[in-house]
Order: sequence, then C-alpha cells, then structure tokens
Amino acid sequence: MAAPAADLPRRRRRRTRRVPVTLLLPALLGVAFLILPLVGLLVRAPWGGMSDQLTSPEVWQALRLSLVCATAATGVSLVLGVPLAWLLARTDLPGRRLVRALVTLPLVLPPVVGGVALLLVLGRRGIVGSWLDSAFGITLPFTTTGVIIAEAFVAMPFLVISVEGALRAADPRYEEAAATLGASRLTAFRRVTLPLIAPGIAAGAVLAWARALGEFGATITFAGNFPGRTQTMPLAVYLAMESDPEAAIALSLVLLLVSVAVLVGLRDRWLSTP
Repeated sequence: MAAPAADLPRRRRRRTRRVPVTLLLPALLGVAFLILPLVGLLVRAPWGGMSDQLTSPEVWQALRLSLVCATAATGVSLVLGVPLAWLLARTDLPGRRLVRALVTLPLVLPPVVGGVALLLVLGRRGIVGSWLDSAFGITLPFTTTGVIIAEAFVAMPFLVISVEGALRAADPRYEEAAATLGASRLTAFRRVTLPLIAPGIAAGAVLAWARALGEFGATITFAGNFPGRTQTMPLAVYLAMESDPEAAIALSLVLLLVSVAVLVGLRDRWLSTP
C-alpha cells in the first residue's frame, strides 16, 4: 500500500538528516580534538588545593589587573569602534574595502607581530612614541597603559565587525524618518540608531572584553611581564608553568570559566540555529 502523500516530505527529511559515515568520523575526531584538552585540564586540576592557589596575593593581583585592563580596553574599543563601524556600514567612504581589511587585520595578525608594530609606533623611539616622550614625557611601553593599548589593538576588530553587522541589519528608514522630522545626523544616531543596534554593541563589547582578557602575545611584547603593573592572567599562567604547574592549571581554569560564561551569554546571538 502506498504511503500517504503527507508522509513523503517527512520521510525525505529523515533521509536527508542521515549523516554519512565518511563525514561523521572526521567530525567526531574534530570534536575530540577540541574537547579533550579541556577535559584534561579539568581532570588534572588540583581541586584539593584550588582555594589556596586562587587566594594567593599574586593571583588576585593578576586577576584584578586583567579585569581592569580588559574593561578599559573594551571602553576604548567602544569609543573608537562604534563610530568606525558606522562609517563602514552607512557611508560611501572611498577605499572602504581597504579600510575594512586593515581594521580586521589584527584578527589574523600574530599577536606578537602586533606587539612589535606597537613598539615601532608607540615605543620611546617609535614614530609617535618619541614625540610623546620628548614633548610630554609620556612613556607607554611596559606600563599598565601599554597593556590597555595592546589589548584594545587586538580586541577592537571583534566589536567593529559585530556593530557593523548590526548596522547593516538595521533598517535605515528609521534614521531617514528622524532626519525628515528635523533631527540632525548626530541626534538620529544617538536617539534612533544606537537603540536599534544596542544588542549588537553589547555582543561586540562582550567579545572584545573576553579577547582582551585572554591576550598574551601583544601584551608581553609591548608591555612586558612585571607583577602588579603589566602581569595579566595569561602572563601569570605562562610564568607559573615554569615554577608551579598547579598554579598555572588553577589560573587556566579561571580563564576557561570566563570563556564559557561569555559563550553562554552570547548563545542566543551566535550559537542558535535558525
């Protein structure tokens, strides 16, 4: 007896959802490749002495510095990145594609190279740093401000991409309607555009903050590794691996917890399926 016509689409969907073995095995290996190192971190963690590891003054010092610098770097990214994203999304800027490529370059640039580039520009003998030092006596490398600059350099592209995507998804007719009612472009941006793209700004800010919190290469190259001044959590992990591996594991767990919290907070935006 032939199957009812209503059951045919359902059967077709079931057939299309079957995963070929040739794709399933590499996929499972990929999952294992990404998850097993994290499982190993949890298994080898010194759970019995975790409280002692995390309550040491050095750990709290590095954690406090990391939180302060990551938050400040996110603030810099917001102040500079939101207008930049608007420029890329809402204007016909000459060479816009080139500007977008340069803005997103830190995403693929090795962080150590970014730190070297910052030194060449903002170091005491750099293009801008020599002028800052001679004119104002401002020295940026190997300072807490240097940590913030290095983290903002690698984190800002995440915010720019997120906000630009939100701006492209937002209907520009609302801004045009505000302009016809007499609002200036700045007022329309502040009263209309910003509320529309607020979720995108929030998501980009969280991603930028998490990226800044985990930054290592540019920080150690441009700001160094001085406890209490430039030693953030990733640098403390690197230093602890040489003398106290259990402390390094404990610090790594803290950063892992932060990363998981960021993913959970952004799951509706980045991880949901249509």
